[in-house]
Amino acid sequence: MRDTVYFLVFDGFADWQAALALCEVRRPGDWQVAAVGFTRAPVVSMGGLAVQPQLSLAELDFGRAALVIVPGGHLWQRGEGAAAVAAIRQLHGAGTVVAGIDSGVLALARAGLLEHCRHTGNWAGHIDGQVPGYGGSAQYDASVLAVSDGGTITASHLGSVDFAREVIRTLELYGPTDREHWYRLFKHAQLPPWCVGEAAAA
Repeated sequence: MRDTVYFLVFDGFADWQAALALCEVRRPGDWQVAAVGFTRAPVVSMGGLAVQPQLSLAELDFGRAALVIVPGGHLWQRGEGAAAVAAIRQLHGAGTVVAGIDSGVLALARAGLLEHCRHTGNWAGHIDGQVPGYGGSAQYDASVLAVSDGGTITASHLGSVDFAREVIRTLELYGPTDREHWYRLFKHAQLPPWCVGEAAAA
């Protein structure tokens, strides 16, 4: 039963980038969220939060993994994290959707997941300059902040709301109309119709 969203944590991970997505994943109460580290040793986020991984990469349950989220961090810029890249490749091959934001997209590229699917990232040429052998430049879409295709979600470091929308859509949280109202609220501060009267009364 695929009921778990795994979130990769490591020293220096960008803690804010997937925060909105994770909150929405947990809101309905149907999905488990688990922090996974390279080991079970505590890590410290870019914002200084101490995080205790609930499991290590070696303990991933492929049968329960619906989605794995890979946040940005200098780790990927340094070309490190080979164990996570290997796990990402295996998870995707087993049917798990893999989502990367900011430099986390580099991990997906190193796993070979972006060769034949539409994807985005921080800027055109970023992946090319960081990932030798990357052959997906023809599929790169610089016109969007986040996109889903081929069992992957990719997003720019500026696209945390758009990234959350793709996660929400992938997990089929809420109905299509409510998803659109959610996006307008968090992206453009446009209140949904049922809140307009309450806001006016206040």
